[in-house]
Amino acid sequence: MDGLVQKHSKSKRQGWWLAAMVAGVWMAGCSQQTGTETAAQQGAPVQGGELVYLEQQAHTNLYPPAGGFYPNGGVLNQITDKLTYQDPKTLEIQPWIAESWSINDNATAFTFKLRAGVTFSDGTPLDAAAVAKNFDTYGLGNKSLKLPVSEVINNYERSEVVDPLTVKFYFSKPSPGFLQGTSVIGSGLVSLSTLERPFEELGDATRIIGSGPFVVERETLGKELLLKARADYNWGPAQHPHQGRARLDSIRFVVTPEDSVRIGALLSGQAGLIRQVQAYDEKRVQDQRFQIYAPSTRGVNNSIAFRPDNALVADLRVRQALLHGTNTAEVVQTLFSANYPQATSVVAKSAAGYVDLASELRFDPEKAQRLLDEAGWTPGSQGLRQKDGQDLVLTAYEALPQPQNKETLQLVAQQWGKLGVKLNVLAGDAGSRAVDNLDPAKTPVTPGMVGRADADVIKSYFYPSNRNALLQKGGVSQKVQSFVDDKLNGLLDAIAAETDTTRRLQLAGEVQRYLIAQAYVIPIFEEPQAFAGATWVQDVGFEAVGRPSFYATWLSKR
Repeated sequence: MDGLVQKHSKSKRQGWWLAAMVAGVWMAGCSQQTGTETAAQQGAPVQGGELVYLEQQAHTNLYPPAGGFYPNGGVLNQITDKLTYQDPKTLEIQPWIAESWSINDNATAFTFKLRAGVTFSDGTPLDAAAVAKNFDTYGLGNKSLKLPVSEVINNYERSEVVDPLTVKFYFSKPSPGFLQGTSVIGSGLVSLSTLERPFEELGDATRIIGSGPFVVERETLGKELLLKARADYNWGPAQHPHQGRARLDSIRFVVTPEDSVRIGALLSGQAGLIRQVQAYDEKRVQDQRFQIYAPSTRGVNNSIAFRPDNALVADLRVRQALLHGTNTAEVVQTLFSANYPQATSVVAKSAAGYVDLASELRFDPEKAQRLLDEAGWTPGSQGLRQKDGQDLVLTAYEALPQPQNKETLQLVAQQWGKLGVKLNVLAGDAGSRAVDNLDPAKTPVTPGMVGRADADVIKSYFYPSNRNALLQKGGVSQKVQSFVDDKLNGLLDAIAAETDTTRRLQLAGEVQRYLIAQAYVIPIFEEPQAFAGATWVQDVGFEAVGRPSFYATWLSKR
């Protein structure tokens, strides 16, 4: 009871703080609208006003290749532009800062012609030299400044400034995913002065100088970020329906960890848009006639991955048993809504190269029991399976950015418990969680997902020099360093280098089949990014994997 009282008191304190902070920020003459009028009924778009946007977590580092973390990407999408624009509906790559481009026959050389007159918010030119420096940094990294290589760029070799508005990139091997890679959050263009800063300084948003439609006005680290519209902005994506400066005057990001506080602020009119709406809150929001947005992340599904360098899950039969002992339908039906489809493969149905593997993912507890028996894990006196005197006890840390991840893991733990397998679900502080998750000896199981609208997304998640979800070569562990899957890595390399689109998608399918055949991963659901917005917040946009774009957003009368 004391814990419940403390949590309630914390929510009340946060509610008072939020109310005090946002008081008076709305346009004069507005009254809350709870109806369901469409934008057309409310009139033409208007200029001005401030959007209060509530984010569940604070951003961490705003070096663009670190933009995969959704709070980071939500900021970067407002303050940086990209060479190209990926239409979120058609997934077509369209001109943006690059007016045009050409690619050689084997995708080892890409040439981009840039728009004239584009500048960063500090007044320096966004020209070929700046673009070259951005991609040299993203493609090669900078060890002295601790700036890592971008996971969306493969086989990068060098850049060449052909003339002030023409830049050419060379690759050591074919890199067919590079064009799409120039459109993603991780390829946001920043000024030369930003690229001269060490990684540890780039958690401060005021140090990120982009060319985007908004600029950073001020920040209280970990709490609030204020963005102002850039008055002279005039270089949005060429085919975007809105052109010119942003319609909003400003965006106020407020970090609001408590789900109930975010929902309450939205429903009371203190906020216009919130991110990370839990499935159990969707009906409450919709009953109040507010809108739920749930854009797909189009990548590797929300899953549980195994680390085969841990002896407990090194046996394929154990991994297969846990795969077939996981009732993903129960997870989705118990914890989620229709916006979270049950996974039928490693990647979402909307992902490039998706293949339906539902038949390989069937819940079959009898098969699971049989496989554990065959692997030599027999039921012990305490109900746990044992082998050579050791209990089959696994550990996983909850992933805070993922929706209801603690509850998901706890439900999976109940399901595995019926097999005689114990799964400990840990919270842990940020430091211990980050370190232990890189050590298969400590965490043989880990939840994860990654979004990207390109077949390279599978390589990003599983390749040893990218996210390395399986912790090949033991991760950081000194105890185990034996597991390497050369076949998997060869397939991932092939996806990154295959120039024939049909063959590239076939390779993506082969990887999905192989990952499930080896039971390296248990796909659970297709993860959207869930937002809720007031009806008077119009034209909220989302890029291809669900990060918000407020370039065209406007506020109608309430």
